[in-house]
Amino acid sequence: MTKNQKGFTLIELLVVISIVALLSVTVFVALDPVKRFADARNSRRWSDVNNMITAIHEYIVDNKGDLPTGLTTGMSATQLGTCVSGGSTLCSGAAAACVNIATPLNKYLKSLPFDAKTGSAATTAYKVDVDANNIVTITACSAENGETISVSR
Repeated sequence: MTKNQKGFTLIELLVVISIVALLSVTVFVALDPVKRFADARNSRRWSDVNNMITAIHEYIVDNKGDLPTGLTTGMSATQLGTCVSGGSTLCSGAAAACVNIATPLNKYLKSLPFDAKTGSAATTAYKVDVDANNIVTITACSAENGETISVSR
């Protein structure tokens, strides 16, 4: 009389489970979701910086070369936001007080963007710098993965 086996042996099940586990770990490591989320936030920062610098330059063009209220020629790095008398500094090298450019730019930006991870309306985690030649630089202070996000015009 022959035995007719139905189902899998314990060894077969363990081999299949270990192969599936190995493949899932490999895929998870290859995709690296933490890095992907950081890259997505950095993409948002690039977009925000470009939108702000474009809005500032549209303001300058529409106002015969005048800088938006709050920005002055030769201005050192200052945080952007609504904090008036010095909030927490999210930007290294920037003054603790913020400059609020939302009102003069409301024709060009619906609202002043802020960093998705660390920013708020009070301290956006972006800083502005204006040199002696009126070159405006906007920098994202919380860039991740060792990336520097800064645009000058």
